Amino acid sequence: MINREEKLSLLSEMIAFAQTDANIKSIEYRFLLGVARQLEISREDFDYLFEHPVTYVHLKSHSERIVQFHRLVLLMNLDSNSTDKELVKLHNFGLRMGLGHEAINKVLDLMESFPDKIVPPDFLIDIFKIQYN
Repeated sequence: MINREEKLSLLSEMIAFAQTDANIKSIEYRFLLGVARQLEISREDFDYLFEHPVTYVHLKSHSERIVQFHRLVLLMNLDSNSTDKELVKLHNFGLRMGLGHEAINKVLDLMESFPDKIVPPDFLIDIFKIQYN
């Protein structure tokens, strides 16, 4: 299980990603708030992160990094309008997390073939499993 510092780092990273296009849409905010609740982070702490981002903490668990990457993919596709800037930022976040370049590219290419660009978790896991082995 990840600790509080890692949870705040995950949320801070997601907020930064959502702010790529300058403003956060209400659907993105609700999604992020849902993730905060899932991570057992209070609304006050969550809102605080918007003005006071925390330092990135590298997750030790490969599976937690895959889950975080999946959250970022979902966040990017909430508004069905992915920009090149978001794709580059998502790719860079994946690399910084230590995920493989080829696997990241495969997920980004594959997401186009799914309804609403939502890659099912089992497909995503299989892609990273192949890369990890």
